[in-house]
Amino acid sequence: MPIHLLWGDDEAARNRAVEALISKRTDPAWQSINLSRLDGNDSAQAAQALSEARTPPFGGGDRVVVLQRSPFCNQCPAELAEQLEAALELIPDSCHLVLVSASKPDARLRTTKALQKLVKAGGAFERSFQLPAVWDGAGQVDLMARTAREMGLVLEPAAAEALAEAIGSDSARLASELEKLSLYVGATSGGSSGTSQPITAAAVQALIGSQATTSLQVGDALLAGRPAEAIALVDALLLANEPGLRIVAALTSQIRGWLWVSLLDQQGEQDVAVIAKAAGIGNPKRIYVMRKQIRGRQPSRFLALLGQLLTVEAALKRGTAAGDAFRDGFLLAG
Repeated sequence: MPIHLLWGDDEAARNRAVEALISKRTDPAWQSINLSRLDGNDSAQAAQALSEARTPPFGGGDRVVVLQRSPFCNQCPAELAEQLEAALELIPDSCHLVLVSASKPDARLRTTKALQKLVKAGGAFERSFQLPAVWDGAGQVDLMARTAREMGLVLEPAAAEALAEAIGSDSARLASELEKLSLYVGATSGGSSGTSQPITAAAVQALIGSQATTSLQVGDALLAGRPAEAIALVDALLLANEPGLRIVAALTSQIRGWLWVSLLDQQGEQDVAVIAKAAGIGNPKRIYVMRKQIRGRQPSRFLALLGQLLTVEAALKRGTAAGDAFRDGFLLAG
């Protein structure tokens, strides 16, 4: 398949897939000639990718042309679209054009339709790399297990759950932690590096169990009226190098969802699909969980929490130390 369409917000997994393709298809001795890495933000480089993909490889192995931030399936200029359509049938089987994008392909574009037609005909390959939502526990466990398989590691189900609790949807950190866990279980079992010994929940607890903190837990503590606990959880996140503004963004999304559910419940809306759409929640089943979380609480409570987060965000953007910003916002605001 000479065209590979890779998209999704899991950048770490996308990059692993790209490197695996390069390793499989190119000859290391000829990579300097047969491997190109280009940036689709530059229209000249996007056009260059199409040109290079039509050039047969030299020496051994195949040619691989990687176009990061590909524009062809998202806001593609008409001139580039024409060049892509003209190039599709001219790419040799020994060349691989890898189109990489964080965004889902826009199905309305003619370039996307042309690529999708090739996918159906077997002339192109499409793969998505979507991170599970921060509240999607099952999706996070599946991410742990899938990444371990891709790395050739054996991850016990209980270990996958423990790992998901520890790092959530942080795919970049996941690969690093799995490598360390692989070495750890090899050492403790008397094996060597690269051992096929299964990674256990005990191993996860021993290495990273103490880091099992997520922004969702902070939100739960705030909802329960335990600001001191919320501050302690935030301190743990900051210690793990989580950016303060990212914590604020996650909490704002969580609390805004609670507010929408609360308001629509008060209006008597029962259709979870309608509530999920209004709240911007992809999985309507999540509404049942959120209703249990906020039972007995008024919308004014969520508005007050959003006000506290606004205070924290303003302090962070003024240059206040993250720990102080959250401490003052959670304890003094509202």
